[in-house]
Amino acid sequence: MTADQQPDWSDALRRAEAHAPFLARALERQPELRELLAAGNIDAALVWTQKRGVHEDVGIGLRRERLALATTLAIGDLANALSLSRVVAELSNFADRALDRAIRAAIDDRVGEGEPEGFFALALGKQGAGELNYSSDIDPILLYDPATLRCRENDDPGDAAQRYARRVVKILGENTAEGYVQRVDLRLRPASEISPMAVPVGSAQAHYQGAALAWERAAFIRARAAAGDVCAGERFLQAIRPFVWRSALDFGAVEEIRALTLRIRESYDGPVRPGPGFDVKRGRGGIREIEFFAQTHQLIHGGRDLNIRVSGTRAALNALAAAGRIEADHAKVLGDGYDRMRTIEHRLQMVNDRQTHTLPEGEALDNAARLDGLSDGAALVAELTALTDQVGQIYEGLIGQADPTQGAVPEQNELVRQLGEQGFADPEALAKRIEGWRDGRFACLRSEAAIEAFDRLFPTFLTVIAASDAPELAITRWEGILDGATSAITLFRLLAAEPDVLERLVATLTLTRTLSDELARGPELLDTLLDQSALELPGSVEEIAASISQSMIRPDYEAALDAIRSVTGDIRFALGVQLIEGMTDPLDIARALSRTAEAGLHIAMRETEAEFARAHGRIKGGELLVLGLGRLGGGALTHASDLDIVYLFTGDFTAQSDGPRPLGATQYFNRLASRVTAALSVPTAQGALYEVDTRLRPQGAQGPLAVSCDAFAKYQRETAWTWEHMALARARVLTGSDAARADLDGLLEEVLQSKRDHAQLQEAVLSMRAEMAKHKHPRGILDVKLRRGGLVDLEFVVHYLQLKGRMTDGSILVETHPDAFDPDLGTAVRALISADLMPAEIGRAHDVMTRALVAGRLLAPDTMEPPASAARALARACGEKDFVALLEALEQARQEVAEVWNAIFGEALSLEDTSHDGME
Repeated sequence: MTADQQPDWSDALRRAEAHAPFLARALERQPELRELLAAGNIDAALVWTQKRGVHEDVGIGLRRERLALATTLAIGDLANALSLSRVVAELSNFADRALDRAIRAAIDDRVGEGEPEGFFALALGKQGAGELNYSSDIDPILLYDPATLRCRENDDPGDAAQRYARRVVKILGENTAEGYVQRVDLRLRPASEISPMAVPVGSAQAHYQGAALAWERAAFIRARAAAGDVCAGERFLQAIRPFVWRSALDFGAVEEIRALTLRIRESYDGPVRPGPGFDVKRGRGGIREIEFFAQTHQLIHGGRDLNIRVSGTRAALNALAAAGRIEADHAKVLGDGYDRMRTIEHRLQMVNDRQTHTLPEGEALDNAARLDGLSDGAALVAELTALTDQVGQIYEGLIGQADPTQGAVPEQNELVRQLGEQGFADPEALAKRIEGWRDGRFACLRSEAAIEAFDRLFPTFLTVIAASDAPELAITRWEGILDGATSAITLFRLLAAEPDVLERLVATLTLTRTLSDELARGPELLDTLLDQSALELPGSVEEIAASISQSMIRPDYEAALDAIRSVTGDIRFALGVQLIEGMTDPLDIARALSRTAEAGLHIAMRETEAEFARAHGRIKGGELLVLGLGRLGGGALTHASDLDIVYLFTGDFTAQSDGPRPLGATQYFNRLASRVTAALSVPTAQGALYEVDTRLRPQGAQGPLAVSCDAFAKYQRETAWTWEHMALARARVLTGSDAARADLDGLLEEVLQSKRDHAQLQEAVLSMRAEMAKHKHPRGILDVKLRRGGLVDLEFVVHYLQLKGRMTDGSILVETHPDAFDPDLGTAVRALISADLMPAEIGRAHDVMTRALVAGRLLAPDTMEPPASAARALARACGEKDFVALLEALEQARQEVAEVWNAIFGEALSLEDTSHDGME
């Protein structure tokens, strides 16, 4: 119904009685309803419909309600009083109510009135999406929990569940003198060929976690708990959510969906174009192809993008377009086509209340067209032809049915010639390597479909590779990806359709060994290059932690460790791509890397504490705290950063834990700390994560891994060296209760603001920096950390001013400029500038060197001048026009730090680099 259309009830009744025998009979049987509809009182008609469902026999009541609802919705639809979305929603809501009443009746008839505990129905297909057909079957999955199922004391839960299931199907599907309620199809249940009508939840979970097929993933996009014990149903869907929405794109699963749709096309034996016998659901460009188009894109992107996890087809198309996953024009064509074809489908079904999707012949076709308000069948066919042609072309772009002459790997001699023209060093040898790819060397290139998809990609692939600064290196690393991938057909097709993504992939292969190695170890990271939302900064620590929790495929410790590695690995890789592409400021990348590490730490702590407590219980009144130092404490990591942490614990150190195997508090927290470290650092099936450095704890590597907060406070007040207090200037409490955090923050504040002899402090700082310079030499021109005038010197100046704690006029620094003690070095620098303790230029010096540090860890990890392409990427990441400009900016920054050093310490810094590798 459009905004300018007014409902025409008399014309709707006329068309229904003239062209739809089922509706004519229904109106005759329900004269009171006809009067309400003739008066245009749709709301009263719907109320009357629900009253028809009230009957002591649930089957009779539901049949009468169904007939009244079908009549009301049909006339409201024909009158343009109800939109398609309203019609399908009403039909779906009735199906839910009917299924729920049938379940309750089946159980209550056996064990008396009560709640349907332990037995529920999942709605799939169009019912799950809330877009049920006018005359459609429903495709529920009936599940039960043997532990909670309401049944007779002597009944076996499994037998009782099957009895309930048979009764539900009979109540809904039996055709009596009153008609039927819903045709019920249970074939979507797990392993339907061998499983009972109602399946235990444990068996169903095991199936979806290990044996389910790709089409089942697509089906569960539209699944919801619809009837019975709905809370249990929602818990079940939550448990299998990682099966449906995977954080990494499963190229094999998407290819299975594509193959399924191709088989549907091939098995369809009706006319290819609209006309008598054409199926508006299964035919080319029909309803099913629009549904599969939406679902396939949801499978590709829904693991990462929560905004496209919607069940309705039109809603999914709109969400995909809004998220930039599909073209907006395509979404409109497909959405409008879907609505119109669903309306035509309804007209076909209204005639005789049959579940048909096929255009009839002769007068019957004219009759259906006139029911719709068209002049004749030819007009209907013409409209459908235009619609299906547009839909079919869009769908074929997805499934790869296009011109087979587009793209191919040329014959050997021609390939050698092309490789030579494009500048490859040894074209004959490379041509043989490329031919070998197609001869079974790689598992992902052994099928005809895979070879065909790669042949289409190859011309563009070769052009992009040749344009890179390191073509041979790109080829070698590409082979690493092929070797690790079991299926890559969808990848080849997506890369062929998205040349900019291919360029991003080649850049990832050639610019940084770190990201290239990660791709070779985990080809599933390729979907990061395809998913635009993955190339955005991650959210807060809490949001990342929630994403990790949602990614756990099982509620156990090993699954938690895998989820930490999987999600944080994906984010770190995506941040690396953003960095080398110059998409995001390296300062923001550093903060995002820190948030990601903190989220992983929070989950590792939570899961390790719970696992440890199963064996050893907990310490009453005690807890383990994590203090972050260094770049982690400052909230600005690089891709190469270790996690510098100190473990502390609260409570009575003489206490014992309350578990089956109790431990004393000191032993308890030290062993727990060791487990947390392992959770963060030990490789699992998902790979390694972080290196954890705990050497900054009291007594260093010689001391216990975890110490009590009281012992830590005593050490810092009485024994700690000046350099240890300097380290605390970048300390931040990362885990712990609010009260414990507050106590530890208070201690840090006390230590940092302790009164010190300024001359002794300066002597200690200068002595410490001189000793470091003797043993830690800069390696290359991009060693912005260790070169004199670099970030280490800047940190020493900042920490000296923080520990000195005084303004030039003698006032207390923390009282006038509290941000000067922020663990983030950049924030502290700006506060010290505001306090007139450092010149304004030093803020820019900090930023340019930090950008170079963060970007350089990927693009120039040895701190030497990188190859030309990496040098350009490094300059771009740092916001400079070219590499020469970057070097000039870094030299200016070093000079500014040296001037500050001289002004504060009265000591001139020599910026000359001598006798070290890579330095002139």
